[in-house]
Amino acid sequence: MKRILASRPSYTHFYARKNFWKVLLLAFMLLIGGATLYYTENLAGALREEERKKVELWAEAINVAAYAEPGEDLNLANKIMVTNTTIPIILADQNDSIISYNNLSEHQLRHLPETLQKMKLKGNRIAIDLGDGLVNVLYYDESKLLTQLRIYPRILLGVIGSFMLLAYVAFSSARKAEQDRVWTGLAKETAHQIGTPLSSLLGWLEILKMGELDPQMVEEMQKDLDRLQKITGRFSKIGSQPTLEEGDLRTVIESSTLYLKARIPRRVHILLQLPDEPVVLRFNPLLMEWVLENLIRNALDAIEGEGTITITLSKNDKRVELAVADTGRGIPRHLHKTIFRPGYTTKNRGWGLGLSLARRIITDYHDGKIFVAQSEPGKGAMFKVVLPV
Repeated sequence: MKRILASRPSYTHFYARKNFWKVLLLAFMLLIGGATLYYTENLAGALREEERKKVELWAEAINVAAYAEPGEDLNLANKIMVTNTTIPIILADQNDSIISYNNLSEHQLRHLPETLQKMKLKGNRIAIDLGDGLVNVLYYDESKLLTQLRIYPRILLGVIGSFMLLAYVAFSSARKAEQDRVWTGLAKETAHQIGTPLSSLLGWLEILKMGELDPQMVEEMQKDLDRLQKITGRFSKIGSQPTLEEGDLRTVIESSTLYLKARIPRRVHILLQLPDEPVVLRFNPLLMEWVLENLIRNALDAIEGEGTITITLSKNDKRVELAVADTGRGIPRHLHKTIFRPGYTTKNRGWGLGLSLARRIITDYHDGKIFVAQSEPGKGAMFKVVLPV
């Protein structure tokens, strides 16, 4: 109970940190969206002011033309009036009778009175005093460019936000599915790890019930009990930083293969190619045994009929290389990386966690590498583990 309570703060810290990054990402997205809208609104405001000045100039040109004396030069006023090709305008008298219009869409032209009322509601108007109490009013709306400038950034942000939300949901679902596969695989891996020595112990128990006791049997029972203790130690180290200690890797290989040789099919042979000198480096013996057993088990699954598993160990000044080769069916090239993913398996009743755990142990805990060094369909495969000295 104390152990569970002691580990709880680390989980709390993990989820708090996870939520912190989510909030930070959301705040960053909102900041980008707000900055984009602020910039486009400022730009739209500047463009709106420019259009208002153009309409005022256009209204002034109309006023000049209205007050012009016969024969007066109106070239400048006419040029000003014809240069407006983007801003929708409607010129009406004080009774809302439409005098002229320009730059209206087909829809606006078909519903001209309604268009005038909409412009009036927006309040974009400039009065033109014609004298003698007559006043014309120039109504105008924003140009198509200004409308696009206001609306498109919002649409773009909406599309990007929707895409990011969809990507987040898809990523979260995929991650949850992978976590489910890992938990399921871990449960099955635990059952499998415990099942082998437990079955042996049950067999020894039946022999003991028959009253037969042999020193060799006691020794084998002790091996199975040691095996159960190792399994407990292995799973307790997953998820925490294990202690690395200096030792000879050859002894781990020899002890692991010695235990497995007595429990694998006789048609499969395990060959060891180990150097005569000790291969000393810092590693965790329990976890390294687990890696080796997973690689051997993977090789056993690949061998159909009689076959050989060859384990080779070598060392130089910079690294130690451990190779496990088999004469099985081989691994297609496109699966060389996929097979290390949690939950991936080619067996009908497999759980796809052995190689994933092996990669985690080697890469995360020992700063090494594990990969498919070579493979040929129908002729076998070789896994290689590279560890720094």
